[in-house]
Amino acid sequence: MASSLRLHRQDSVTRVELTGPDGFPRLATSLLEELDREIDRLFADARCQAIVIHGSPQCFATGADIAEVGALTGVTALPFARRGQLLFEKIARGPKPVVAAISGHCLGGGWDLALACWVRLATPDTVFRHPGATLGILTGWGGTQRLPQLLGRARTLELLLQGKALTAQRAADLGLVEEVVPGEQLLPRALERAAQLAARNPSLRT
Repeated sequence: MASSLRLHRQDSVTRVELTGPDGFPRLATSLLEELDREIDRLFADARCQAIVIHGSPQCFATGADIAEVGALTGVTALPFARRGQLLFEKIARGPKPVVAAISGHCLGGGWDLALACWVRLATPDTVFRHPGATLGILTGWGGTQRLPQLLGRARTLELLLQGKALTAQRAADLGLVEEVVPGEQLLPRALERAAQLAARNPSLRT
């Protein structure tokens, strides 16, 4: 099976690129398992001081694979949800900073992944959305918990239950995004921000 990730080491920061055949990375089970293994390896690698996760210029990530979601049963749904929950909690509570560099679409579970990162940077064309309400499902990878912590209950319910979209600038105004930067500056700025966080991270000091 072809890898859904590309890793790029740049000094002390490792860039993890999510890939998809059409430029729209999907958080299928295979990608989640691969990302889980790489996060474990990078957290254990002393040469890696911080991580940047990004997708393509068109899309950070679209979330779960709809075909996999449609095949879930009452027995398999819980393990499926827990797989993403545990991975994203690992990222959120890990020993090294993880920065999300977001451009284009950031949807569903992709937004849950971005919310688990320590810092989020976005390009002006970024659109955040949880479309689950229009599909008769609700995100299960932590967005229902992390969004209220950042936005409050009322605004979170509006976004989740109505499937409303947020522009990058509106997300920045609400505190979901730290910076909105031009597309050509996204990765350089994300790498710079990751290095800054690593330099201030007590767990990395000797």
